[in-house]
Amino acid sequence: MGLKGKRVLLTGANGFVGRHLSAELRKLGAEVLTLADANGHSIDVREWQKITDFASRSGSIDLAYHLAALMFVPYSFQEPREMYEVNVLGTLNILELCRLHAIPRIVFASSYVYGQPSYLPIDEAHPVNPNNPYARSKVFGEGLCRAYHDDCGVSCIVLRSFNLYGEGQREHFLIPSILRQLGNRDLELSDPEPKRDYLYISDAIDAYLKASEYDKADFDVFNIGAGVSYAVRDIVNRVLQVWGGETTAKYRYQRRRGEIADVVADIGKAKRLLGWQPKVTFEEGIQRCVEWHRAQQSDDNRQNAEA
Repeated sequence: MGLKGKRVLLTGANGFVGRHLSAELRKLGAEVLTLADANGHSIDVREWQKITDFASRSGSIDLAYHLAALMFVPYSFQEPREMYEVNVLGTLNILELCRLHAIPRIVFASSYVYGQPSYLPIDEAHPVNPNNPYARSKVFGEGLCRAYHDDCGVSCIVLRSFNLYGEGQREHFLIPSILRQLGNRDLELSDPEPKRDYLYISDAIDAYLKASEYDKADFDVFNIGAGVSYAVRDIVNRVLQVWGGETTAKYRYQRRRGEIADVVADIGKAKRLLGWQPKVTFEEGIQRCVEWHRAQQSDDNRQNAEA
């Protein structure tokens, strides 16, 4: 369906992906609805009664994107109960909202759920083997999507995003943590070796938009990645090349719990069925991130000078 004039519910609108998706939906002429009470205060996705009150006020909704989640893997080990409560109960509540109010489709933001890969690249048929509470919570969420489709007729498209990056991402993720240290003489990082499949944010948003228009099935799962992996060392070297100056990298060679050596997405299914493929190269994406960071620094310095 075209998005112009459509009323779209977007949970997690204040998150990294949510902010970019919300802006693009509005550019396309959609009306973006976020969970909020009558006074405009945000509603927690765990608060079912407030969600039902919201639904009674909101009128018809044409599409739902469920992005709201806790998602930092180290935090998932520290606070597993909260991780499961937000990510699983929150998903259940939004699916039930879709069922009760006949929302035609929900696009669910899943993640990397394959654990230690048996083969590369990883396609959607690869066994699911989550190795942390965050990934497990996403598997449970996918199961709920399947159940609400099979039992209740809710149309669900699941996007398993690999490693997303781009402007405005929170600092505890790898690329923002590197950018934050620019200007120091030395960058300090834990491990130069793990390789990941990094997808630039605008390409991810394009996948979310195409998922809303997918008409070949009422339930399906797609990998969303770049189809190529880069080591931490590769990313650091590219950032420093763009940044210039005398900064060097130092590594502590500390491996994270449950670390995976290499991850590459097989994105053939998304290419064939969604008509989607990445457009931004790794080199171009890093260039954009560094330039954005430089502009942010300039703005901060100007504001400090004016103060």
